Amino acid sequence: MIYHLLDWLNDMGIHVPGAGAFIGITFRAAAGMVTSLLIMLLAGKPFIRWMKNKMGMMDEVRTELGLEGAARKANTPTMGGLLILTAILIPTLLFAKLDNIYVLIMVGTTVWLGLLGFLDDYLKKTRGKKGLAGKYKILGQVLLALVVGLLIVYHPALSGGTTTTIPFVKNNEFDYAWLVTWMGDWAQDLVWVVYVLVIILIVTAVSNASNLTDGIDGIATGVAAVNGGALALLAWVSGNAIMATYFNIMYLPNIGELAIFSTAFVGATIGFLWFNGHPADIFMGDTGSLSIGGIIAVFAVLIKKELLLPVLCGIYVVENLSVIIQTTYCKYYRRKHKLPPSEMVPVEKRPFLMTPLHHHYQKKGQAEEKVVVRFIIIAILLAIFTLSTLKLR
Repeated sequence: MIYHLLDWLNDMGIHVPGAGAFIGITFRAAAGMVTSLLIMLLAGKPFIRWMKNKMGMMDEVRTELGLEGAARKANTPTMGGLLILTAILIPTLLFAKLDNIYVLIMVGTTVWLGLLGFLDDYLKKTRGKKGLAGKYKILGQVLLALVVGLLIVYHPALSGGTTTTIPFVKNNEFDYAWLVTWMGDWAQDLVWVVYVLVIILIVTAVSNASNLTDGIDGIATGVAAVNGGALALLAWVSGNAIMATYFNIMYLPNIGELAIFSTAFVGATIGFLWFNGHPADIFMGDTGSLSIGGIIAVFAVLIKKELLLPVLCGIYVVENLSVIIQTTYCKYYRRKHKLPPSEMVPVEKRPFLMTPLHHHYQKKGQAEEKVVVRFIIIAILLAIFTLSTLKLR
């Protein structure tokens, strides 16, 4: 908005001192991050008080699970994701070029997933523990992925089409059309189906994995901040013709504008960590956790780095896998030993003491804050390795 205002004033012959700084992406990205941080730090306490006094939106924590600090968390306000999304959107609208299709897609993604998560949180507070049914959350994610996928395939202003980047190889451009070459003349007409299905899988998987990761104070926020920082660098490199040529990666004109969105994302998550770190003053709720994961997924798809997500989002992968392994094995054990529905699988027989994985380490006696710090350190190492794949081929 500020960029367009200054541009309009310049056309009118009004030259504002320092306006030239807004031409470059780097300055606006830095301004976006600082603004998002300030929004979080200045609005954080008033928002928490409002949630406590006016909304009464307290988180309901299951104390019977025997987790550290569960009783204390029972009266912590939730839906802090509203503040995170606000701190992302305001700097983006202020400093990004609003005629950029990539920015518009990310703004739309943030609003859509924010509404989906908010509806889930609100229903939980007004209908007890029953929030939005899982099938409706999946439907919302699928609809988002469908729209994003079709825009990438058919919108003339979006670069790359169904082509993406494969890590660790020199000739690293891969067209999803290759997957349907066996269809002959039908391949070009149906490649969008395969591409959209891949996008649906990525968006639903990362969004729900982020939701699973949000289980202890600061873990989802810290991991998301690290992932967002790595994606910001990848977006800037992909949108810079010189750097893209140097690293021999796909150059995507105008994609660098997404660096402003991603730095606002990083600023918002770091700012929220100020209040969400142990002991948390507020939780993000599904409003935040579903949105954060979906934002990361769509962002990676737009910059053609979605195949790097299993590495960059390794924390999400292991959290998700721990739940799948635990659930699958417990079902197998029940059938094998013919346990009645009321009888639990013995803890010593389970692959993990409790899932998602971060709860396993809590059950082993590790302090909550230690688990969070270690997960964030691992996320940083994964982010560094992800960025190094630009040269590791």
